Amino acid sequence: AYVTYYPDLAFPGAAEKVRSFARTAVESGVHHLVLLSGRNEAGALLGEQAVQESGAEWTLVRSSMFAQNFSEAFLIDAVLAGEVALPAGDVKEPFIDVDDIADVVVAALTGPGHTGKLYEVTGPRLLTFAEVVAEISQATGREIRYVPVSPEEYLSGMIAGGVPADFAKELTDLFSEVLDGRSSYLSDGVKRALGREPKDFTDYARETAASGVWGAAPDRVSAVSVSRSDG
Repeated sequence: AYVTYYPDLAFPGAAEKVRSFARTAVESGVHHLVLLSGRNEAGALLGEQAVQESGAEWTLVRSSMFAQNFSEAFLIDAVLAGEVALPAGDVKEPFIDVDDIADVVVAALTGPGHTGKLYEVTGPRLLTFAEVVAEISQATGREIRYVPVSPEEYLSGMIAGGVPADFAKELTDLFSEVLDGRSSYLSDGVKRALGREPKDFTDYARETAASGVWGAAPDRVSAVSVSRSDG
């Protein structure tokens, strides 16, 4: 079985829920659990431990940030609005295409040799958020800019956009934890699991732009837009 926790294993209570699910799965006859985990997150390590102690065979897939966050998740409205505001400064991240994650998970569930393995999966390049947004801008032919903001500005912007305060605070805390440079390195998990290199962000951006998903501006203000004053 493939196990993933929304919104993130770093959120409070996640490990306990994963442990409960894993126990139920094993009692129901599941013999192999593949967990999607995060890199350098204390909460994710607890989730991994829960799966490892479940009694089932296990495979861990520790992932960097998804490229698809910009087209299928919480950053798409910001991209459509033309401004991506995040508390990430100039930190570099090896964004991974989720299709590569899916291929690793399928291989782990259906092929031999993956039991007891830890695959840390990343894309092939380290990119700043400014560089990523520039690539999306080039692929779409639209003006899109990256605006670095403080965690406090990001938090207040999400709340102003209608995001529940508790969730906004947990997400801001997560970004402060993982976007401090601790994950600014490449890993070879995709190559180890599949025997090939991961997809480059440029290819993701071109394919996604061609799909038309970034083609129109939203009718609402993005939850990650941040009100800023120059005074």
